[in-house]
Amino acid sequence: MWATPVTLQGKTVSLAPLTRAHAPDLAEASADGDLHQLWYTAIPAPDAVENEIARRLSLCETGSMVPFAILDANGQAVGMTTYMNIDHGNRRLEIGSTWYRKSVQRTGLNTECKLLMLSHAFETLDAIAVEFRTHVINTQSRRAIERLGAKPDGILRSHMIMANGTIRDTAVYSITAADWPTTKAHLEFQRQRNRSVTE
Repeated sequence: MWATPVTLQGKTVSLAPLTRAHAPDLAEASADGDLHQLWYTAIPAPDAVENEIARRLSLCETGSMVPFAILDANGQAVGMTTYMNIDHGNRRLEIGSTWYRKSVQRTGLNTECKLLMLSHAFETLDAIAVEFRTHVINTQSRRAIERLGAKPDGILRSHMIMANGTIRDTAVYSITAADWPTTKAHLEFQRQRNRSVTE
């Protein structure tokens, strides 16, 4: 396998291989702001977290996903993210199925999290491209992806059927290996600026 479970350690956040032991923290995180009620996302309800962890671990066993628990500086799980849709032969993957508890959103945690994942993908795994996808109407997610430096690839029309039966158009973005040096410099600058604001 090209992409396999790994621990990624940052200064204010770490990414650990997802396990069932993270369920209590993640159920509490889901309840923070009732994130699961956002119909255009797929955030599990608190009582569905264990099933979602099991689903992600099952995909990990097939090699199509590497799921992480996002841990804050105190070691508490505050969200989940994954390498997904992994194309081992072409060294290409998507970063997605990401969510954070409401209290840590807009704190700079996402920037450092993505810096860790992108650094590992491009510098350790030698990925040729990393993709991001989100609902076309999820403006908060699209702005966050664009702030990373990802470039738009286009819109997949009528791409998915959502849980409520509506049809999702999916906005697709990517960062290529050629983009990575500039994108990395940009993310490191953002991370340092976020740290200066909070210190």
